[in-house]
Amino acid sequence: MKVKYKITAIALAVAFAIGFGVLGSIPADGIPILAYHMVSDEDNHYSISIADFEEQMKYLKEEGYAPISLLEFAKAKKGKFNLPEKPIIITFDDGYVDNYTNAVPIMEKYGMRGTIFMVVNEIGKERYLTLDQLKDLEKRNIEIGSHTANHLPLATLSSEEKKSEIDKSKLLLEWKGLKTVFFMAYPNGSYDKEVEQMLKDGEYLGGLTGDTGLNTFATNPYQLHRINIPQPFFGLTEFKLRFMRANVAAHMGW
Repeated sequence: MKVKYKITAIALAVAFAIGFGVLGSIPADGIPILAYHMVSDEDNHYSISIADFEEQMKYLKEEGYAPISLLEFAKAKKGKFNLPEKPIIITFDDGYVDNYTNAVPIMEKYGMRGTIFMVVNEIGKERYLTLDQLKDLEKRNIEIGSHTANHLPLATLSSEEKKSEIDKSKLLLEWKGLKTVFFMAYPNGSYDKEVEQMLKDGEYLGGLTGDTGLNTFATNPYQLHRINIPQPFFGLTEFKLRFMRANVAAHMGW
């Protein structure tokens, strides 16, 4: 029943949007950060098909979006990097191997790049990226961030456990020979004020939530908004609608 209601709601939104002629191009009153997980043709709630992903990357290219890293966004805030006219940040959570085999080649085809948030203790395990693949991705201008050590919802942990997940994940990535880690995506979008302070103390420059919206220089860098991109029911139209929802959320202050 939930799926039926979801489809009905999206269908109504599509009809509304088409009726008012708002699907021609993506509105943006801030920088969108897209959130993906898997890019494969397997039947998985967290996976988007290869064809749909390519269609989305092609569309972004045609709309004039230019990819930037999270570090470049942080530098731009300090006046040390010039943002393109239509910047976009593309992120992937967990560190699945299909990001390497499927997503990145498509992104490179359309001049895109992004950030992969790695669950550190999953490196080299089945379905996950290996250390050599992570190092190769950095050479290909893919930014690597932390998704904690064990993918535990941080706000539910004790102070000691939070600190361990935050500090160890960063240190282990750097000790393994990767570049300095400056950003974390909160597992399940779970964080609190203590987590934010621990990131600051641990020399992270920002944290990414699961909250829908866009980002400006005024956005709290430890509460960056993202646009979740699951497998769409309505193809590219649904992709555009997710941008619109983020734009509305930004205007309404949700």
